[in-house]
Amino acid sequence: MLYFRLPFSESIFTVNEISDQKSVSFVSFDQCEIIGFKGTVEKTNFNQDIFSGWISTEFLEFKTENQEDYHHKLEKVIEFIKENQLSKLVISRRKSLEFENGQLNFTQSFLNLCESYPNAFVYFFIKDGKSWIGAFSELLGRFNKKTSAFETMSLAGTIPVNETWTDKEIEEQKPVTEFIKNILKNFSEDVEQSETYDHISGNIKHLRNDFKAKINAKDLEKLISELHPTPAVCGIPKDFCKNAIKNFELHPRNFYAGYIKVETDESIQYFVNLRCAEIFRNAALIYVGGGITAESSPEKEWRETELKSEAILKNLSFETSSNFKP
Repeated sequence: MLYFRLPFSESIFTVNEISDQKSVSFVSFDQCEIIGFKGTVEKTNFNQDIFSGWISTEFLEFKTENQEDYHHKLEKVIEFIKENQLSKLVISRRKSLEFENGQLNFTQSFLNLCESYPNAFVYFFIKDGKSWIGAFSELLGRFNKKTSAFETMSLAGTIPVNETWTDKEIEEQKPVTEFIKNILKNFSEDVEQSETYDHISGNIKHLRNDFKAKINAKDLEKLISELHPTPAVCGIPKDFCKNAIKNFELHPRNFYAGYIKVETDESIQYFVNLRCAEIFRNAALIYVGGGITAESSPEKEWRETELKSEAILKNLSFETSSNFKP
């Protein structure tokens, strides 16, 4: 099953699974795994309570990377960044939450996320023993089938909404913008770029630039493959940073920092899968990360990931009764 809501929409959608057309796909960070939903995208009333007890898979190892371990890892990351003169390397961690005496109410959690993040793509799915829930507003790409117009954005730098930008966040966002602009120029002769502005997402904000260009439909998938993963979730140079991530992160990212493809008759949209959690029958794994630079403070980066985890944690809803049946 799959339910989702598009940014700034009040409608909830599902896939009716009555055709062979693949309408929605979840692509993992390393692009080695794809979970697809075939059928036509259609609106739904979504009037059924769905619980984590419906999931067959249990999470058995409740070990979370603590602050001391995270600090120690980031000290090595910062040293690596300096040695290799990298502008940025994105490092993630996982935070576990055990469902001690209850079950996660997917329905209410999903609705909570919709209310908290009106500008986000919000979703949850259960399929083949796997389940994820998330809400994030970074657009990897949007293609209009009628006009061939393509839109994307550069989104990076994170601070609480009431704080002021520092050089660290400004310098972190610049290479993301340059990376996207340079790739778009290979696919279009006319690339429009907006000014940098604040992008509010709940209790935090990011720096953002918008891009518009006209491209050939046959180039769309190649363009997306070159954009992913952007420096906002990986680093620059891309392949070098992807290998570094494997060395520093002890866990697989799975669908975290991958992307979600949604195709309808009018458009194809690709959303970056951040602010998300992997849900098990008895627990949740919340995935969070941050862009590390030579000027990063491990203490500040820890606080930033804690802040990001609240995007999911504060919206999860639980039922204490154990008498749920699918």
